[in-house]
Amino acid sequence: MAMTASASSLYEVLGISMSASGHEIKAAYRRLARMCHPDVVAMNQKEMSATEFMKIHAAYSTLSDPNKRANYDRDLFRRRQPIGFSSALSSAAMASMSRFSGGYKYNSKGNWETDQCW
Repeated sequence: MAMTASASSLYEVLGISMSASGHEIKAAYRRLARMCHPDVVAMNQKEMSATEFMKIHAAYSTLSDPNKRANYDRDLFRRRQPIGFSSALSSAAMASMSRFSGGYKYNSKGNWETDQCW
């Protein structure tokens, strides 16, 4: 389980892609939980296993909840943007993007929706 110790994202902790479905997230969590849970490892590995299991559980807790996952994905995207990325956008581009931001929201089913009538 050395992979999870150096993982830079929750997706890497679970060993899944960013486009993974809820079913894939759950399957990855169960597979890793069976290997890392402190109750199933050797006595000399319990402490390391408990730490790894807490990371796996935290990743699952965040990625299995659509709202938490959306927030995490936004934060992850912001962290991975190159320095100066936002300043590279022209004021015209920013203005055109801002006219769309007010009408969209993330609904309870995990989908983007708009309050505009078409």
